[in-house]
Amino acid sequence: MQSHQLNLPAAQPWWSQRWPWLLMLGPCLALVGGLYTGWLAFSQPDSLVVGDYYKRGKAINQDLRRDRAASALGLSAELRYDVARGVLSGRVDGADQARPPRVLLHLAHATQPERDIKLELAPAADGSFEAPLPMLERSRWQVLLEDEGRSWRLEGSWQWPAQREVTVRAD
Repeated sequence: MQSHQLNLPAAQPWWSQRWPWLLMLGPCLALVGGLYTGWLAFSQPDSLVVGDYYKRGKAINQDLRRDRAASALGLSAELRYDVARGVLSGRVDGADQARPPRVLLHLAHATQPERDIKLELAPAADGSFEAPLPMLERSRWQVLLEDEGRSWRLEGSWQWPAQREVTVRAD
C-alpha cells in the first residue's frame, strides 16, 4: 500500500496576510475619527451659549426702551467701508439735539466674539464721521450704535462685502 501525501504549503502567521489588516482598518479609522472629534469638542469653547440667560432676558425690556428712545429722536445711521483706504465712514442723522458728541459703535462678529470691533466715534457737526479700520473681515456683522450714556441704541445687521454700505434706523 502506498500512502499519498498532500503537499500543502506551510501555514503562514496571521499578520502576514492582508485580509485581517483590511478588516481592522475600518474600526481603527473610526477610533481615530472619534478621538479627533472629541478633541475638537473639548478644545474649542462654545461661545454661542450664554451662561446668564435669565439676566440677559430681563435686560431685553431695557433695550426695547432704548430702541423706542432712538425712534422718538428720529435717529438713523449709515455706514460704509472703503477697503482701499482702510476707513469706516458714515453719518448719524436725527434731530440736532439728539446728536451726541461721541457715539459708540460695536460691530459684533456672527460667530466669533474675539473678532468683535468696538470703536468710539466723534461725529462732526453734520453727523458725519470717519474711523480707521485696517480690515473688515468677510462676515455677517451685527451693528450696534449707542450714545455714551446708553440712553438710545440703533441696531441692525450688515453682510459685508455683499452690502457695501448699510443704513440702520430705529424701528
